[in-house]
Amino acid sequence: FKENRKDDIWLIDFYAPWCGHCKKLEPVWNEVGMEMKNMGSPVKVGKMDATSFSSIASEFGVRGYPTIKLLKGDLAYNYRGPRTKDDIIEFANRVAGPLIRPLPSQHMFEHVQKRHRVLFVYVGGESTLKEKYIEVASELIVYTYFFSASEDVLPEYVTLPELPAVVVLKDGTYFVYDEYEDGDLSSWINRERFQGYLNVDGFTLYELGDTGKLVAIAVIDDKNSSVEHIRLKSIIQEVARDYRDHFHRDFQFGHMDGNDYINSLLMDDLTIPTIVVLNTSNQQYFLPDRHIENTEDMVQFINSILDGTAEAQGGDGLLQRIKRIIYDAKSTVVSVFKSSPLLGCFVFGLPLGVISIMCYGICTADTDAGVDEHEGAKKEDGDPEFTDEGSEEEQEEEKNRKYTELSDGEHTQKDITEKKKD
Repeated sequence: FKENRKDDIWLIDFYAPWCGHCKKLEPVWNEVGMEMKNMGSPVKVGKMDATSFSSIASEFGVRGYPTIKLLKGDLAYNYRGPRTKDDIIEFANRVAGPLIRPLPSQHMFEHVQKRHRVLFVYVGGESTLKEKYIEVASELIVYTYFFSASEDVLPEYVTLPELPAVVVLKDGTYFVYDEYEDGDLSSWINRERFQGYLNVDGFTLYELGDTGKLVAIAVIDDKNSSVEHIRLKSIIQEVARDYRDHFHRDFQFGHMDGNDYINSLLMDDLTIPTIVVLNTSNQQYFLPDRHIENTEDMVQFINSILDGTAEAQGGDGLLQRIKRIIYDAKSTVVSVFKSSPLLGCFVFGLPLGVISIMCYGICTADTDAGVDEHEGAKKEDGDPEFTDEGSEEEQEEEKNRKYTELSDGEHTQKDITEKKKD
């Protein structure tokens, strides 16, 4: 494989036999391989035990499991999307194909536009802008498609101030790249590769972190059709649509179904429906200080964040990191006991039992040692039972001496008595 891999395009799953996520991916990966083969794709699908072939895994920068990479010539593209069959196949087809896909006709343009909610198109001939566009495409092809077309192929409502140009079509309209206002082309494409309003989940939120934008989210219950849930969602949609020119460089808008993920992210229990603004770069978040009644209230809240008057909570400071460790540990324990109480008792009860026995043994050993030291101290401090009488040999010698003295005294007394009798 190492010697011949450049002859083909490979989609490889680097896995570890003991990895639970790898085992979960395995049936999906088998479906990917079968479908890619059936559709006649030039991409070859395989998997490699990274623990057995660690040198190859290190060569491709594999640091976690599973890691999915598409190998194309000297390039290796990381897959960072959802681990579903359709998403993986779409990634493989996109990256394996040409960097820039030409759109030769209006019919082809309309067909592609129906399939893609966000469409990047280069319009014009050879130029330094096209060279930059190709360079950016080689970097960001893992996220989105890149197309090229002539001006007469574009829809009639698209008007370009000059050529060459890069345009993005999304949200029912279009936006033209302006180097002076939008800065670097790569940064602009990275910011614009999402729709103005999204249904946000955990993966999307992770991807939005690369854009550097703040994320304004209406946290609701999609199954709840009450007025408040619908109203907050509509407010976010209206701000995203009507105030794009004011906020699109700094904010991404959307809604999230349920508060479980948000609660774990903020380490707090948010009551839904509510609105929260996340800064994914430093884990700060903002909550409105009063009830959001309408679009004007939401605009004021966003402006207070931009001018620094809104209070930021959370962050990535030392105290927050300690709080995160405690929260994660608590969440892990609770989730284990909820899913399997017996397993929880075994996993956490057994180590606690062993530690308790060790502590008891240590405490008992210390107590015995203390008694011995106390008795030794009594001997050294002159306990009459031990120090006055000395050793056994000394005691015996002292007894014989006293007996001898007593006997001599008795003989002397007897002689005196006899003399008196005489």
